[in-house]
Amino acid sequence: MGARKSIRAKELKAEKKQKAIATLRDCPTSPRKMRLVADLVRGVEVNKALGILRYSKKEASVKVEKLLRSAIANWEAKNEGMSLEDTPLCVKEIFVDGGRMLKRIQPAPQGRAHRIRKRSNHVTIVVDKMVNVEK
Repeated sequence: MGARKSIRAKELKAEKKQKAIATLRDCPTSPRKMRLVADLVRGVEVNKALGILRYSKKEASVKVEKLLRSAIANWEAKNEGMSLEDTPLCVKEIFVDGGRMLKRIQPAPQGRAHRIRKRSNHVTIVVDKMVNVEK
């Protein structure tokens, strides 16, 4: 491996140590409904995001809150020397991808059938240190 590649690999490894990732797979909610909740907490400080999710009326917010708590726990496991109170964390990335689709048949008039698509999704949250932008 060349010098540039090894230096870049070390930089990426150091960046990856700061981030904590949590993934929820095959959640039986449509991706569109889950994205509404994900948009509420994108880029928000972690404690504020937990408060938003806690008091949201959406059903998907319960699952996203649990996933965010998992990401926070992953960050604490990666950074054992640092305390959560001293380090301001934020939801750096959150994205929702479509998952597997269950296809069902709904009987329709005159011998026809309509297809019902029961959608699922995959949610990924990345928690990282908050970056303060000074003007």
